[in-house]
Amino acid sequence: MPVSARRRSNPFLADLWPSIRGGKSDVTSPAKHIWRLLAWGRTLARHGALRGIENDPNTPVQVKRLARIARIGTRQPKEPDYAGAFRAIGPAAIKLGQTLATRPDIVGEDAARNLLTLQDSLPPVPFEQIRQSVEASFGQPLEALFAEFDPEPVGAASIAQVHRARTIEGRDVAVKVLRPGVRERFARDIATYEWGAAHLEAFGGEATRLRPRLTIANFKRWTNRELDLRREAASASELAEAMGGVEGYRIPDIDWDRTNGRVLTLEWVDGVKISEIDRLREAGHDLPALANRLVLAFLKQAISAGFFHADMHQGNLFVRPDGTIVAIDFGIMGRIDRRARQWLAEILYGLTTGNYRRVAEIHFEAQYVPSHHSVDEFATALRAVGEPMRGKPVSELSVGQMLDGLFAITRDFDMQTQPHLLLLQKTMVMVEGIATQLNPAINMWDVSAPFVRDWIRDELGPEAALADRIREDGETLLRVPALVRRLEELFPPRGGAPEPPPLPEIHLMWEGGGLGFLKVLSYAAAVAAGAMAVGALHITGLI
Repeated sequence: MPVSARRRSNPFLADLWPSIRGGKSDVTSPAKHIWRLLAWGRTLARHGALRGIENDPNTPVQVKRLARIARIGTRQPKEPDYAGAFRAIGPAAIKLGQTLATRPDIVGEDAARNLLTLQDSLPPVPFEQIRQSVEASFGQPLEALFAEFDPEPVGAASIAQVHRARTIEGRDVAVKVLRPGVRERFARDIATYEWGAAHLEAFGGEATRLRPRLTIANFKRWTNRELDLRREAASASELAEAMGGVEGYRIPDIDWDRTNGRVLTLEWVDGVKISEIDRLREAGHDLPALANRLVLAFLKQAISAGFFHADMHQGNLFVRPDGTIVAIDFGIMGRIDRRARQWLAEILYGLTTGNYRRVAEIHFEAQYVPSHHSVDEFATALRAVGEPMRGKPVSELSVGQMLDGLFAITRDFDMQTQPHLLLLQKTMVMVEGIATQLNPAINMWDVSAPFVRDWIRDELGPEAALADRIREDGETLLRVPALVRRLEELFPPRGGAPEPPPLPEIHLMWEGGGLGFLKVLSYAAAVAAGAMAVGALHITGLI
C-alpha cells in the first residue's frame, strides 16, 4: 500500500505525518518537537548518556518515560560518553553541551566533567562555499580583499571555520567565516530546546528550582551573539581596551574593513598553543609564571573590568616568544555588574581567609539564599566546603571541586540558579585546568588572594566608599523629580542577580488545543516501536 494511502487509512499517521515532514502543520508542533527529542534521545542512549537521567530521583516521571522510550532496543556502553553523544547530534548540540558543562547541578558532576572535554570541531566546508559566502557578504571578488587566501582551513568548528590569508596591504590575518545555513539550523534546534525546557520546568519540583528555561535563554543569547561576527569583533575590541594596561596579555587587532556579520578578519597570531607544554619548555618559557599570569588576567577581566573571555580553553590561548599570552575567539563573553563583582570578590576573599560568616551574609544580601534560612547554618555549610581546600595545591583539591561542593548545598538552602554567574563558573574551571597543566603545584587561592584583597581595599575601602557616596548622592539629587515619581518602584532593595531575559511564550501540551501530553507520549511510543519493528524486519530480510 502506498505511503499516502496508509496515511489516509491510519488516523495516527494522518495526524502526525504533516508535523514530521514539515508540511502544512505548524513547524513548532508538539509532535515535531517530540520527534526531534526522541531522535536525539536515541543518540544519547547509544552513548549511555540517559542512564543518569533515569536514575536521578529528581528527574520528573514524564522525562523518565521519554528516556525509556528513546533507549528501547539500544546497546549502552558501561561508561557514558556525554561529549561523544553531543558531537553525534550536531553543531547546536555541541554548543549546548558546552553550556551544560557549567551546570553540574542539572546534569551531574560526572557528566559536567565529561562535557568540559567537548571540543568544538567539525569537518570543514568546501572552499568554494567559503569563497561564495565571503564574496556575497562584501559584494566584491575575494581577490579585491585579499592578496592570498589559503583554501585549507586552520580550524573548523560548529559555527564557523578559519582560514589564513594576506591582505592586499600585506598584513597576515586570520579570516573567520560562518558556515552556510548555520543560523537557520541553530534557530530550528533552539526552538526545540525552548519547548522542552518549558515543559520540563512546568513539571515543578527540582526542575523549577534549576530554571532550565533561563539556561536555554542564556544559551540562545550567547549563540546569537556568536552568529553575528560583528559582535565578536566588538567584544574583542572592548576586551583589548580593558586589558590594555596588563603586561603579558594581548588581544589581536581587528581589521574592521574586512569584517561584517558573516566574516571576521583579525591579526594573525604566531605562537605556541598553551596546551603544548613540551614546546613551551623547549622555547624556554617559565611555566609557573605563565600559570600565574593566566589566573591574574582572568581575575583582572572578571573582577576589575566585569567583562571576561568566557571561552578560555586550550585551543584559544597562545604564547608568543616573549611570553605574552594571546587570546582568540571572542564569541562567548561574560559580563558582571559592579555590585555583583563586589559580592564575588568578597566571597572569594572570604573563602580564602576562612571568613565563612561574611560569605554567608553576602549570599543573603544578594538574595541568592531566601531569607527564611539561617545565616549561621549556611556559614557552617560553607565551612564544610571551603575548609578542606585551604592551603592545598590544585593537584590535591581544586576550584572545580569547590564549585561541586557549593552546588551540593544549594538544594538544601533553596538557592535558585544564578544564570549571570554560570559563564564565570565555567571559565574558572577552564582557567584552573590550564594553570594546573602549566604548574601542577599551583595554589589558586594563594595566587588569587593578593589581587582580590587589593581590589577590595581599593573598591570597598574608606576612600572608595566616600568617593562612591559623593558621586551617588550627586546623581541622586539630579534625579529627585524622577525619583519622586518612581519611589514606589525603586524603593525595594534589588538582589544581586540581573533581571532575567524575557522568555518566549511556549504553549504547554496539556493546556488545551493540539495533542494532549499522554496522547503524544503514546504516539512517540508507537513511533519508536514501529521504527524498531521495521528495523527488525529489514535485518531479518522479511522486507
